[in-house]
Amino acid sequence: MTESEAIWVLGTMSGTSLDGVDAALLKTDGDCIIAFGRHDYRPYLAAERKAIRAALGRWPGEAGVAKAAAAVELAHTVVMSRLAGSAELAGFHGQTLAHEPGGRGTHQVGDGSALATTLGLPVVWDFRSADVRLGGQGAPLAPFFHFACAKWIGAEAPLAFLNLGGVGNLTWIDPRKPTPETDGACLAFDTGPANAPVDDLVYRRRGQSRDDGGALAATGRVDEGIVARFLDHPYFFKIPPKSLDRDAFPDLIAAVAELSDADAAVTLTAAAAVAVHRGARHFPEPVTRVLVTGGGRHNPVLMAMLETAFDVPVEAVEAVGLNGDMLEAQAFAFLAARVRRGLPTSCPGTTGVRAAVGGGIISRPDR
Repeated sequence: MTESEAIWVLGTMSGTSLDGVDAALLKTDGDCIIAFGRHDYRPYLAAERKAIRAALGRWPGEAGVAKAAAAVELAHTVVMSRLAGSAELAGFHGQTLAHEPGGRGTHQVGDGSALATTLGLPVVWDFRSADVRLGGQGAPLAPFFHFACAKWIGAEAPLAFLNLGGVGNLTWIDPRKPTPETDGACLAFDTGPANAPVDDLVYRRRGQSRDDGGALAATGRVDEGIVARFLDHPYFFKIPPKSLDRDAFPDLIAAVAELSDADAAVTLTAAAAVAVHRGARHFPEPVTRVLVTGGGRHNPVLMAMLETAFDVPVEAVEAVGLNGDMLEAQAFAFLAARVRRGLPTSCPGTTGVRAAVGGGIISRPDR
């Protein structure tokens, strides 16, 4: 078998929403999507989520990091073991604890080499570090897969993928270009906070992991003054590519402290929506549609706000036959296949790195 042949790859994602681990099988050659396979999900247990939350913002060797890493590795081992028998390669993202491009770097916990031994499968991991070392933001990394998805659905005009996880990010794509690293094919950047502030709010105030279905936000009233001040943050005046840490907007959380639960939830939801709309000003050309992935697409309040802000259809990716719960896990399967072939995984238009670069290292079971 040559490295350019299509294989089944197992990809995983544990995002900034801290809900759990997504795992999905993808058949790909690293250029094209050949087929989508089975997928699975393993939620973090309450104690695991608590350990990870306690380590957010911390760096290797600091208090709580080892405990968080153990929780991440256990959860991944459980869910990956259920699918590993169908794969020839795995892509393991790990759990981001801290992200500071241009500063201390980027920090994802989880040992890919240990997983390779446990699963008996080559594992590609540490996807972000090479990009950051070469001056990139290290995020977002899904855009090359979004480009492949645009090709798979037969898109013929510019469109955008919007991921609403803990942090929001946009990928503008011109599917008329031949490859994702071609000049003008992709522009990607984090838009601002998405689900994380609301998740943290309901966790602190109500002991819940999220605002299910936007039910709490639906009963509140937006504080327009807070939203307007939020848009004065220097981040919104930066030219993309650009990226954010999960907790980059502490002033926003503080601003809603005196609001009722419902008013705080809907105000934070509105902030997420206006951040996306503000980000769309950077698109090189207008888009024909916005396809939404990530947990935020299940929030009808947030989706309604986005539909109002844009003058093109804003739809969940399921509208074009994709799985919005598994798209990022599939993305890391796709990126793992690219690493295996020595293909780039990011470029100046997606992370601001100086030139197209391949990230990730491969750990094999026998090493």
